[in-house]
Amino acid sequence: MSTTNPVTKHDALIGRDTPIAIMEPHYINGSDLNGALIENQAQVLFGLGCFWGAERLFWQINGVVSTSVGYSGGFTKNPTYEEVCSGQTGHAEVVKVVFDTQTVNFETLLRAFWEKHDPTQGMRQGNDIGTQYRSVIYVYDDTQMHLAQQSKVAYQSALGAESNITTEISTAGPYYFAEIYHQQYLAKNPNGYCGLGGTGVCFPPN
Repeated sequence: MSTTNPVTKHDALIGRDTPIAIMEPHYINGSDLNGALIENQAQVLFGLGCFWGAERLFWQINGVVSTSVGYSGGFTKNPTYEEVCSGQTGHAEVVKVVFDTQTVNFETLLRAFWEKHDPTQGMRQGNDIGTQYRSVIYVYDDTQMHLAQQSKVAYQSALGAESNITTEISTAGPYYFAEIYHQQYLAKNPNGYCGLGGTGVCFPPN
């Protein structure tokens, strides 16, 4: 059973040394989910509730090279889905987005992130309740950190003082693949559950 109380490192599950191996290519575009970044590519981790709908949001954006879903931001090594859902790993469900910086800029991805979920709900997203559903942005360099923090301030201003953003923005730590059946789930199961739902507030124009 999931919980809205964050687990401590001391109380978190230990996990295991063996990772979940994902050998299949991306179900939509055939990209290598294990591939290293090449020139003009960058990556970021977004958490905005259930990762099924979140992944579909980003693979539809022009310039996104690859997406995968997994777990990050916690303590347990190589966790399983059941462990993450227990609330005893500390991880959030996240989408790893690899993008071509010459085709799509980071700001475009941030706009989609803010507009397509409610970043004010704390340890939940809609009817999905638990620490794994919290809103997060895990970045890979100082430029991403600056832009993410700047965008948070801008969207907070658009939301107004009555709605406080709870999104965690921090440097990315280990990313662990989720099980293969979660990868590109809504492409394989078009009528599957999608919990995305925004606030209805547009991100302010530049």
